[in-house]
Amino acid sequence: MALQEVVVDGVATITMDNPPVNALGAADTYALAGLLDGYRTREDVRVVVLTARGRGFCAGVDIKEIQAMDSDGGHRGLVEANRSCEEAFRAVYECAVPVVAAVNDFCLGTGIGLVGNADVIVAAESVGFGLPEVDNGALGAATHLMRLVPAHRARWMLYSCELASAEELHAYGSVLRVVSADELADTATEVAGVLAAKNSDVLRAAKASMNGIDPVDVRRSYRYEQGFTFELNLLGRGDEARSAFLRGERSPTRLVPEGP
Repeated sequence: MALQEVVVDGVATITMDNPPVNALGAADTYALAGLLDGYRTREDVRVVVLTARGRGFCAGVDIKEIQAMDSDGGHRGLVEANRSCEEAFRAVYECAVPVVAAVNDFCLGTGIGLVGNADVIVAAESVGFGLPEVDNGALGAATHLMRLVPAHRARWMLYSCELASAEELHAYGSVLRVVSADELADTATEVAGVLAAKNSDVLRAAKASMNGIDPVDVRRSYRYEQGFTFELNLLGRGDEARSAFLRGERSPTRLVPEGP
């Protein structure tokens, strides 16, 4: 099972665990959305910690799954990847309680969508954040990247596929704390504990109020991005990039981020 949930003292910890790099298939991505949506009616949950085990916080969608589902010449794999990502990103943003993202390793593609919509972010030292979408013949999650870095930095990162470090994001204020990998779990627990100690009704209202005054409709803007992904797929660019990746003909995104 790629997702594990544990609830202790009002904190629901969801751990993504799908070796080798925590790329999520559509079913697991939908399942993540279902877990997050379910906290609306669970009074025992006051805060969520979203984290991962092993290599990578999340490396994006499951490219093998997309290609297998699209092998008949259709686009079902891409459509399901798009829909499931939209649902998961929405569920993080609309989760009734605050979501703390604890980023243990590189955070790419889908990971940016999840983390960018989280309420609080803590990260391990030297973790790289980025969107390799242009190299994948696709687009998406620039909406969420722009919640993490300034607009022109986001443009460069999208066009170049260059990563930004956790330390750089901390300097922007989007990452609350950067700690050693060994300290990450305890730090996430500490941060979540501060929120869990608040009055749950007031905290839920605070989350809803912050969403209500957000200047960007993240769901609509992400769907706009997805339209370009589908156009590129119709032109064959997405399939070309995914096939090259699976054949080992395209170098993976460099996992060592540049400095600011």
